[in-house]
Amino acid sequence: MTVPVVLAGARGHGRWHLDNIRRLQARGVVRLAGICELTPLTGAEIPDGLGTPEQSADLGALLDATGARIAVICTPIPTHTDLALTAAARGVHLLLEKPPAPSYAEFRRMADGVAQAQVACQIGFQSLGSHAVPAIRRLIAEGAVGTVKGVGAAGAWARDEAYFRRAPWAGRRRLDGADVVDGVLTNPLAHAVATSLALLGTTRAEDVTGIETELLRANAIESDDTSCVRVHTPRGPVTVAATLCAEHPGEPYVLVHGDRGRITFWYKQDRVLLQCSGHGPEETGYDRTDLLENLAAHLAHGTALLVPPDDTGAFMRVVEAIRTAPDPAPLPETAWRALPDERRRIVPGVEGLVAAAADTLALYSELGASWALPNEVST
Repeated sequence: MTVPVVLAGARGHGRWHLDNIRRLQARGVVRLAGICELTPLTGAEIPDGLGTPEQSADLGALLDATGARIAVICTPIPTHTDLALTAAARGVHLLLEKPPAPSYAEFRRMADGVAQAQVACQIGFQSLGSHAVPAIRRLIAEGAVGTVKGVGAAGAWARDEAYFRRAPWAGRRRLDGADVVDGVLTNPLAHAVATSLALLGTTRAEDVTGIETELLRANAIESDDTSCVRVHTPRGPVTVAATLCAEHPGEPYVLVHGDRGRITFWYKQDRVLLQCSGHGPEETGYDRTDLLENLAAHLAHGTALLVPPDDTGAFMRVVEAIRTAPDPAPLPETAWRALPDERRRIVPGVEGLVAAAADTLALYSELGASWALPNEVST
């Protein structure tokens, strides 16, 4: 049965959702019934094959008018909770973009409200739809790399000045008194955090026993663009280091450290490298289940959701630690330089530092970065 869908937020990253809905609509899985935007999309902005969906700036009214069964919410972070609850109050199921909320309190308000309304909710960590995730968990359970000592992740990306001006909330920790928390670890490289926690099997809020953060920025923004975090869990530490100021950006990855080997997961590519004692390196590619398709299958056949809200509780503990940490420290001008032709700032050598953090599970300050500050500890 084709499921009618409304998309809230169809510009920016929402364009990806439009294309994905078009792909699934062509297969008869979903049908785009409506688009919720403050300014309606023009015909040229709607991909071919999607027809002429109804449009409105009022999500509740649009859901009522279209009879949609699923709402895909890809709007500014501070709006997620209220829009999710607007849909839930009408019995409409949800695909909610990451991060699901800008604070743990807002996350709980959303998750509890959705549960009370008895609607299904999928959080948009697409990497957790990778078939590599359960495969890596099986390797760990089988002892392929011995006893796991911890998980590290590295993300060295580049973003220009326009990226931080893409929306009023971009690069902000707060806007008009509301939390935003649009930092490198909570938004663009949030998948590195969530995927690391998932591989270790520590995805729920109660799995987190402590968090250390080091938040810095090279750009003239309010939030962080070069940061690291270490999450303490009963199964070992998770250290994630990330930057948007790489001179030579590369694919982000997660490293599972065992006492007899390691597993590297390039999560955007669904590619896994197993290295363990007594065997040569073994690389495997995996397929991926789309999260909207999984949600539709859940409604039609009872298929288990891949990313329900409670499985992002540990990630939201990280968001909360970053939200409540001191504001990110500006890097000294000697630590970064501008690339005028590309209109962006780089931190020379940061790629190596990010990789070293993932490799050693250490924070920037522990690796001897001259510009790093002592970490902030949250328990």
